[in-house]
Amino acid sequence: MPARTRTDIARTDIARTDIARTGHAHTDPRPGARSRRSRTLLAATGALALLTVSACGAAETRGGDSKTVSLHTPSWVGAEVNTAVAAYLLEHELGYKVKTQQMDETPAWDAMSQGKIDAILEDWGHPQEEKRYVEGNKSVVSAGELGVTGHIGWFVPKYLADEKPDITDHRNLNKYADVFKTPESGDKGQFIKGDPSYVSYDNALIKNLGLDYKPIEAGAEATHLAQLEQLYKNKKPFLTYWWTPQWMNATMDLVEVKLPPYKEGCDADKQAVACAYPDVPLKKWMNADFAKDGGDAAEFLKNFTWTTEQQNLVAKYVAADGMSAQKAAEKWVKENEATWKAWLPKQ
Repeated sequence: MPARTRTDIARTDIARTDIARTGHAHTDPRPGARSRRSRTLLAATGALALLTVSACGAAETRGGDSKTVSLHTPSWVGAEVNTAVAAYLLEHELGYKVKTQQMDETPAWDAMSQGKIDAILEDWGHPQEEKRYVEGNKSVVSAGELGVTGHIGWFVPKYLADEKPDITDHRNLNKYADVFKTPESGDKGQFIKGDPSYVSYDNALIKNLGLDYKPIEAGAEATHLAQLEQLYKNKKPFLTYWWTPQWMNATMDLVEVKLPPYKEGCDADKQAVACAYPDVPLKKWMNADFAKDGGDAAEFLKNFTWTTEQQNLVAKYVAADGMSAQKAAEKWVKENEATWKAWLPKQ
């Protein structure tokens, strides 16, 4: 899940709630319905009802109450459960009150620099904001790595790769363009794009690699997942933008298509890019004043690290099993004391 901006949460959260209950989402024109958007419907859908707060409310609490912590909540489920687990432990083990704000990633950086939120727990890379706030006015500092490595790529289902082993090399994709044709893609193969707010240069890759494919936006993450779930269930061929961590990797066996290897700087010009996506060790960031004066809360958040598998498990509780983020966090905390005990400040 990809660095992103979120919009249209209303439709996305409804779709995600449908997936959690039924395994399917409302058919929603994908390009806008991304699961990381204007998070205002989360309270209504219940996914993070107990974690949501308005931006002004969080701004008012920061600085005036040293036992209140304000955290950014993205709306993709993996990052949501980072916040849910951290919030549960801050409240139940360390005695803090936690308030969260859902907002797009770039505005979250702006808010963090101003002290309106204290920390971002999953960042997929925002070099401009790092230059402005970390290197520039030094209002934001690193809180270390999350422990999860993000990876974006192109994937096909394993049942298709088993049938056509050479399909997993991009140099052979034109040979199989007919396999991926759909009414939407016309005489070209269909490439299913990810949420339009995610980090993506698939259009340029298709063009620069000379591939006979038409990129088709699936829409918001929930709609994208529902589409792939249906295709996978019916053993249909598909070629899609995909990423880890992602809880559905536990339910779908996908195989990555090899793109030209990533080399430092090969993606600098997003119009000329012709290489694979880089691996991204996901980072945490803090408001500089909070990092210095935030006491046990700041120390705890710096210590908070877990694995892709752990994050995916809690995300599955929410997205596949229909649990609220708070209940999913509580379940994981009760079953993994040996892991989170190490995150608590030494007394």
